[in-house]
Amino acid sequence: MPAVDATPYPFELDPSHAALVMIDFQRDFVEPGGFGAALGNDVSLLRRAVAPAARVLATARAARLFIVHTREGHRPDLADCPPSKKARGRLRTGIGDRGPMGRILVRGEPGHDIVEALAPAPGEPVVDKPGKGAFYATDLESMLRHRAIAQLVVCGVTTEVCVNTTVREANDRGYDCLVLSDCVASYFPDFHAAALAMIAAQGGIVGWVTDSERFLHALAGAERRWARGG
Repeated sequence: MPAVDATPYPFELDPSHAALVMIDFQRDFVEPGGFGAALGNDVSLLRRAVAPAARVLATARAARLFIVHTREGHRPDLADCPPSKKARGRLRTGIGDRGPMGRILVRGEPGHDIVEALAPAPGEPVVDKPGKGAFYATDLESMLRHRAIAQLVVCGVTTEVCVNTTVREANDRGYDCLVLSDCVASYFPDFHAAALAMIAAQGGIVGWVTDSERFLHALAGAERRWARGG
C-alpha cells in the first residue's frame, strides 16, 4: 500500500478500501451573496479550498475511488430541525427564512446545492444531513459498510465544525481518516489551524492530516503499481 506523507506519521493508503468524502461545499456557505456572507463572513477563505478539492475529486474519479458528497440542510417543513438549532445565534434571518439564495439550509433551495466546480457526477451519492456530522441521522455508514470502506479521505467546510464533527464520528466507528489541509477551510484561520492540530494530536487521536499534493502523489504511485500488475 502507498504511504502518504502525513502528520503525525505516514498514512498507509488502501485505495480499494478508501472513500473520498466531500463535506458541505454548498453555495450558501462558499459563494458570495450566500448565507455565510450575509452573516459577515469572508467567503473567499472557504473558496481557497475549492480548486485543490476539485483536483482531488477529478483524480479520485479517475482512480475509481468511492466518492460521496454531503449537504447540511433540513426538510422544507423543518420537522427535522431542533428548535435549539433554529434559535441559536438569535439571527434576524436564520434557518428556514428567506435568504439571498432561497430559504436558508432548506433542501431543494438554490443555496443548499453544491457549488458547480465540485458538483456530484452521476452515480456519486449525496448525503443530506440535518446536523453537523455526516453520520448523524443519515445512511452514510451503511453506504460505506456495503462497500467495505475502511478509510476516509476528507475535504470540505468548515474545518472546525462539519469536517471535525464528521471525522470524530468516523473515528468512533473505526474508520481511519485522512484530512487534506488545503481542501478544508474555515471562515476563521485560527479555528482552521486549531481544528487540524486537534485531529493529529497525541499520535493521531482522531486521524491524520496532509495536503492534496502529498495525497495525489501517493495515489499516483498506487496507480502506477496497478498498471504494472503489482
